Order: sequence, then structure tokens, then C-alpha cells
Amino acid sequence: MPSTPEDDEALRRTVRFVALANLAYFAVEFSVALTIGSVSLFADSVDFLEDASVNFLILVALGWSAVRRARMGMALAVLILVPAIATLWTAWEKFGAPVAPDATLLSLAGAGALAVNLMCAFKLVRFRSRSGSLTRAAFLSARNDALANVAIISAAFVTLIWRSGWPDLIVGLAIAAMNANAAWEVFEAAKKEHHSAEP
Repeated sequence: MPSTPEDDEALRRTVRFVALANLAYFAVEFSVALTIGSVSLFADSVDFLEDASVNFLILVALGWSAVRRARMGMALAVLILVPAIATLWTAWEKFGAPVAPDATLLSLAGAGALAVNLMCAFKLVRFRSRSGSLTRAAFLSARNDALANVAIISAAFVTLIWRSGWPDLIVGLAIAAMNANAAWEVFEAAKKEHHSAEP
């Protein structure tokens, strides 16, 4: 079913809101990650920045032709990989001697991130099949981030019982793997969209 101008405007408002919400919580989570030395929070905070960038780019590209949107989708797939690479670098630096982060701040930051991502995912779910790979990228990012936040909160509870940096490190690596998988899904969707849009 073709979209109406009202649908297009609702999508733009939603993407704009999601971009700003992600940018705001990036600042919060990144500060906490640096304060307590958490790999999982660092991974998630960089992911918030990436999500903000993805949604701002989607906002710009919504009025483009199907071929140009598909090409932007492929570029976004590469962008989604950035948090995974940043996390691997951070994890490598801590791998030799993982230090347990403050479990209370870890759980509070993770709970706040979960609330933001669930709100964004619920707002995006109705648009996840619109504009092909672009809105799929936004929805997948929000959904995956919510799952990552549940894992962060779980790591915080484990850290309370077992004072170790390993739960945080393992969750950080799992978030990196999830981002890599999302990048592949977006790239495949963009490739199919590009083929179907070509004359």
C-alpha cells in the first residue's frame, strides 16, 4: 500500500525523535562508562551515537529515490559495524586484566538505556517495513540495543555476586557480535532493494 503524506510526516517525526533520544543518552552512558571502566557500557554508548547518526542519515534520505536509498542502506550497514570495532579494541585493552565495574552504576545505566531503546523500538515498529533497508536499520538497531541492555543489567547482577570484570567483558563482546549481525541484515536488505529498484 502506498504511503500518504501523513504517513511520511509521521515517519519523519519518529525518526527525528529517535535520533535525538539516542544522542542524548549517548552522552549519559558514555560518561558512566568512562567513570566505572565498563566495556559493555562503552560498547552500548558508542552504539547510541551510531544509532543517532543512522537516524539522522535516514531523515535526510527519506525523500530520495529507491536506488539512492538502497545505496545509503549499504553505507549504513558499514556504519553499524563501527561500534563493534570500537568495542573489540576496548575489550582487547582490558582482556589481560578485566576489572569489575561498579555494579550499581552499571545496572542503573543499563536500565536507563533499556527504557530509551524500548521507547524507540515501539515508536519504530510500525515503520520497520517502510523505505526498505533504511527504516529496517533503525528498527534493528533499537531492538538489538534493548536486548543488549537486558544483558548489561544481567552482567551487573552477576558482578554483584561474583566480583569480576569478565561478565562485563563478555557482554561487551556479545554486543559487538550483535551489531555485526545487524550490519549484515541491513546490507542484505539494501542489496535486494537496489536490485529490485534497478531498471
